[in-house]
Amino acid sequence: MSDELRALAARYARRDTAAGEGRYSLFNAAAQQAQQERLRAMVSLWRAHGWTTLAGRSMLEVGCGAGGNLLDLIRLGAEPARLTGVELLPERAAAARASLPGAVRVIEGDALAADIAPLSQQAVLAFTVFSSLLDDAFQQRLAEAMWRWVAPGGGVLWYDFAVDNPRNPDVRGVPMRRVRALFPQARFDVRRVTLAPPIARRLPAALLGAASACLWPLRTHRLVWAVKA
Repeated sequence: MSDELRALAARYARRDTAAGEGRYSLFNAAAQQAQQERLRAMVSLWRAHGWTTLAGRSMLEVGCGAGGNLLDLIRLGAEPARLTGVELLPERAAAARASLPGAVRVIEGDALAADIAPLSQQAVLAFTVFSSLLDDAFQQRLAEAMWRWVAPGGGVLWYDFAVDNPRNPDVRGVPMRRVRALFPQARFDVRRVTLAPPIARRLPAALLGAASACLWPLRTHRLVWAVKA
């Protein structure tokens, strides 16, 4: 394992300990609002791209965690046998295998060493992955691998912090100019999503949707569809 991946595993361990139980659970109103807003934005991006279904599309997620995003893709119509998750941490990979249909392929280990055929995926997802990679060279190598996997007409679906988190030195915001540098051949469709979590967690559940709409300058993440011609 590379030095950056060892450091990444340590950063995730610190983050999980600091977050405590329940912060990312869908029983948490702020987390639920963020997920639902993100799903609507994903569907909107793909519709604008001409997709009306995920059936028949091969899709892969880098850093799939316990499999929540892959489950969302299945709910949106993706076929389990055409889904792949790549996860660095063994305990998270095991959780993904336990929660996902058996037809979903879960690869444990370094994404750069994963056996993924070039041009084989209609979409490659990376959700809050690059903000946790503090080594620019490793970021570049991972982006190049992801781009190789994307089939023409498909794309990279990116969801990540657009701004730094001053309370968490283990992550850094990824500005759009960096996203463009990582995928220089892509055509981009960009949406700003997710009300700043420290604000969202303090609001009543009934106000979250309206607050995110009205306070859009305080949205802290970008959802980017980087398309390969």
